[in-house]
Amino acid sequence: MRPAFFFLLAFLAASVRGQQPQAQPQQQPQLQRAPEPKIAMEVKAVNVLATVRDKHGKIISNLTKDDFVLEEDGRPQTINYFARENDVPLRMGLLVDTSLSQRRVLDAERSASYSFLDHLLRQDKDLAFVIHFDKQVELLQDFTPSRPKLQAALQSLQTPQYDSSSGGGSSGGGGSGRGSHSRGGGTLLYDAVYLAADELMSKQQGRKALIILTDGDDHGSQETLATAIETAQRADTVIYSILFKDEESHGYPGGMMGQHGGGHHGGGGRNPQEQRPDGKKILQEISKATGGQMFEVSKKETVDKIYSEIEEELHGQYSLGYTPDKNAGAGYHKILLTTKQKELVVQARDGYYSGQ
Repeated sequence: MRPAFFFLLAFLAASVRGQQPQAQPQQQPQLQRAPEPKIAMEVKAVNVLATVRDKHGKIISNLTKDDFVLEEDGRPQTINYFARENDVPLRMGLLVDTSLSQRRVLDAERSASYSFLDHLLRQDKDLAFVIHFDKQVELLQDFTPSRPKLQAALQSLQTPQYDSSSGGGSSGGGGSGRGSHSRGGGTLLYDAVYLAADELMSKQQGRKALIILTDGDDHGSQETLATAIETAQRADTVIYSILFKDEESHGYPGGMMGQHGGGHHGGGGRNPQEQRPDGKKILQEISKATGGQMFEVSKKETVDKIYSEIEEELHGQYSLGYTPDKNAGAGYHKILLTTKQKELVVQARDGYYSGQ
């Protein structure tokens, strides 16, 4: 009996070892929060957020469903859901670039951002979160209606301390590292957009918008620009970009100068021959593809004034919905939203993804 007993124990041990999980391939960047199951679903309805302006740029907010014409891939669609801004909750995300290139403009961004959220968010209806990104992406405050919590998150914003020995820096935000994703040195703009859309916005209902304050330079992201845009589109999220560039930062070690290859920067420096991307064009592409706008801070267009324009636009939005054709198929589908009044200009996303 004893040999059989030991044989049984050996057999059970081998079975347990065989059931141990195998090593998984490298995962996409995450905010390191408790995982939630994802459910693959076919598109049942498509939601479109739209802003309408006259030829002078004035926002028109008194239109009805019958004033709009909607097409998908050139085929007319029936609008079966229509609402104005006041009827739809808002889910807002603020993404703030805290890389060294933003160190001189961060105070202006911080104060303007809090004033904007304080005026925009409606009590017991709207929610907002705050993310900062530099060499890491960190969720400083999850969705909340609380003004004090949002203010505390904005107050914690700071640029990383430059370390000349490594070309990198210490923690980029004032947070404790909760919900962070780090990729060494750089400015993880695309990763920040991807994570905000995929891990936060995709789980929300209602109107969804991201506001990005940055100079538009990405350096070191794991995700591509195309993937970041697609993820925001799949999450039905409009992106407003505020280009806030500090020209004097170009000579700062590890900032713009460092990204042109001026020394070793923690493995993240660009080759001196590599041309720096046009941040303005990148932000224009992100915003246009998602139905938002790109704004550029200048002496005439201050960040406070830009926030007022975004607030006005969000207050004048329309939310429309339709059910696509059953045989539309998976992939990207073009959307064309116009009004019957030809002189009016509609700002909305130009498509959506169905299926996987």
